[in-house]
Amino acid sequence: MTEIAFHFNVPDKLAYGCRLLRKAYLSGATVAVIAEPEVLAELDALLWSFSATEFVPHCTGAASPGTLAATPVVLAASPADCPGRDILVNLGQGVPGGFEGFERLIEVVSIHPEDVPAGRDRWKHYAARGYTLKRHDLASRARGAA
Repeated sequence: MTEIAFHFNVPDKLAYGCRLLRKAYLSGATVAVIAEPEVLAELDALLWSFSATEFVPHCTGAASPGTLAATPVVLAASPADCPGRDILVNLGQGVPGGFEGFERLIEVVSIHPEDVPAGRDRWKHYAARGYTLKRHDLASRARGAA
């Protein structure tokens, strides 16, 4: 059964996504990232510039089969565009179809008012289907660090 973790109260979803993808890449994992096309375009641009000393190799789901196979991080509109990955990261608003084909699913939920209800809906969807959900509350981490 797919392991599902929710990272919520994220102040900046794209910056957090970059750090998450860097960590996954450095661990040797292969990752698919799904979201709406405009979010993926912003993430793509940010991945090129978020760190001056580290690069996260990535491509889009529209890349050639050879490029897809050789690239550890794939940005795609659908999980079907990037099979064979270890981790699925959802930066989008809906439940990703086919998430069951991944070992792990990471849901990133920001603090923005339009993101919170969609995150709650996704949580309820997975819980209703018997998935054990892990919580990573960034707000409690920030309080603990203060």
